[in-house]
Amino acid sequence: MPARSSLQTGILVASLSALAFGVSAPAVARFGIGVGPFTTAALLYAGALCSSWLMSGFGVRAPIALARRHGARLVLIASLGAAIGPAAFAWGLQRSGATSGSLLLNFEAIFTALLAWRLFAEPFGARFIAALALMASGGAVLAIDGARQTELHPLGLLAVAFATLCWALDNTLTRRLSEEPPLAVVAVKSALGAGLAFALGRGLAEAAPRTTLQCALLLLVGAIGYGLSLRLYLEAQTRIGAARTASVFALAPFVGAFVAWLFGDRALGWGGALSVPFFALGAYLHLTERHQHAHRHEVLEHEHAHRHDDGHHLHSHVPPVVGEHTHLHRHEPLEHSHDHAPDLHHQHAHTHTHKMSALASRLTSKVSINVWHPTSISKSNRAS
Repeated sequence: MPARSSLQTGILVASLSALAFGVSAPAVARFGIGVGPFTTAALLYAGALCSSWLMSGFGVRAPIALARRHGARLVLIASLGAAIGPAAFAWGLQRSGATSGSLLLNFEAIFTALLAWRLFAEPFGARFIAALALMASGGAVLAIDGARQTELHPLGLLAVAFATLCWALDNTLTRRLSEEPPLAVVAVKSALGAGLAFALGRGLAEAAPRTTLQCALLLLVGAIGYGLSLRLYLEAQTRIGAARTASVFALAPFVGAFVAWLFGDRALGWGGALSVPFFALGAYLHLTERHQHAHRHEVLEHEHAHRHDDGHHLHSHVPPVVGEHTHLHRHEPLEHSHDHAPDLHHQHAHTHTHKMSALASRLTSKVSINVWHPTSISKSNRAS
């Protein structure tokens, strides 16, 4: 039995990530007034780039090496998650209101969970399905309420929902980088995204910040809500998988809605108030999920940040090493039972997952789509 539960630690880290990102939604709505959406995105990820360098201390070698290994994937991640997604989010927030826009961020959890199930076969059961259904219902109620209110633009709600889809695709693509240094991923993604968003903003002749203070505030929001939050999100994803990280991250909308209320946003109507219990119950079902059964680990050799009190990294060091460290290491066969999530060391198959995947394959058999599937994982990345 692991002395330190990876599931519990992952949930805590994902919660801190949600807190950091949650405050960014109303802050962007407040400080981004009058600034073009792509210019706003560029400033946010420029701030994220600065924070990654301040936190890392690794110089330029790690980001350059990472870019060489995963160049095409990182360009796609940056385009979706650091340029198009935040630009759509900034544009939508100015038209949907900070509170409604914050609550709609729940769709990121829904989209990410569905993609993680379909592409990575991450296991989930009735509780997980019920949570996603509740969140989708809450989003529908919120959208209907927004369409009724003249002061809220329905296209703003749609733009925020589109941004969450972009971030869900970003989360899914980033999962393959789970063994890479998290801060290097943040640095490369932020640099590429900020550059692309700035170029698009200039090309569209967007409005720039009116004052130095406005520019500095957007950079600060990016450093906390996008840089620090992303670094924590990536660590959580390596511990509990893409779907569960996204589900815990569903706390962010409630943080954002509360901060927006403190800022004086009172645009939420009866539908918005009615949607809160849906989102709250869905988040509760996610956070209280437990997954435990006997499982077997086969021989595995890989390199990533790890500790020796998690019940899986049993190799020895002379002299002993305490705390988190990184090196190439080997796992010997091991069979045990404990609470776990689909992290780097728990990607084994589940019978009900195979049944659900087979059903999804039959439903989508008429459409030819090339997707990455768990069976294509290289030997160095496969864990049971």
